[in-house]
Amino acid sequence: MVIVFGSINLDLIFNLPTIPRPGETVLGPATRIEPGGKGANQAVAAARDGASVTMVGAIGGDALGQGALDLMRQAGVNLDRVLTVEATTGCAAIVVDRDGHNAIAVGSGANRRVLASQVEPALLDSDTTVVLQMEVPAAETAALIARARAAGTRIVLNLAPAAPLPEDALRALDVLVVNETEAAWLAADLHVQPTAPSLRDCLGGVAVVVTRGAGGADIASRNETWHEPAQSVVAVDTTAAGDCFVGVLAHRLDKGDTLRAAVGRATVAAALCCTGHGSQGSLPTAARTDAFRPIGTRTG
Repeated sequence: MVIVFGSINLDLIFNLPTIPRPGETVLGPATRIEPGGKGANQAVAAARDGASVTMVGAIGGDALGQGALDLMRQAGVNLDRVLTVEATTGCAAIVVDRDGHNAIAVGSGANRRVLASQVEPALLDSDTTVVLQMEVPAAETAALIARARAAGTRIVLNLAPAAPLPEDALRALDVLVVNETEAAWLAADLHVQPTAPSLRDCLGGVAVVVTRGAGGADIASRNETWHEPAQSVVAVDTTAAGDCFVGVLAHRLDKGDTLRAAVGRATVAAALCCTGHGSQGSLPTAARTDAFRPIGTRTG
């Protein structure tokens, strides 16, 4: 089972010719409203790839809350441990330009009320994978990491957005996933080079995956390092591609795949995510990922 401890948002998505500069207003044709949040995105990505997923998070009792859960429900994610609290539901404004690049502003709301205690001890064992990000309180994330490590649970942390965690929490991980910006931030904090091997060595052998978008990913496990090339697709929107990668990676590790095999699968799913618009709506099913053929591949 995959337990996702993290954020739940409702996303307002604006497709614009360009991302606005400070003081600039850019008009677009319409706004799309869709469930999002890094935690929820990763839960849906894992579930659509075939995982049994439990989401742990919080929503507000406002008009946005139930809509933020819609696609998790459709994907079969267990929502029993999602609290309704006296706060606004998390909300993100996502601007996507004509090249598929995005800029995101987030109002955390109920996500600031998520507690590690929502994960009861019976859920944490060696047959479970816990997935965490940094859009809920860091202290609660660190507390759950400590409990999961003591229980022998596999732990995957996506340090996104980059924010401080105690070094002992980072050393307790099985897999750390960061993009280039997050890798640079963490490396500066730890006083090492922003590479997967340097981060791995500094953290005592934790497997590190540094994603580089169209540049693929650099991976350093305890025993090997390698570069995973990106798949060739026509990208229209990169929103949620990183979350797709993490969710599918976690599912495949939970299923028993090697890190190399899990990264390969996650790379394909993330590429497919970039070919659709939106956040959770663009996350591929297992069948679609199975059927993927890169641009230029001959069939038949």
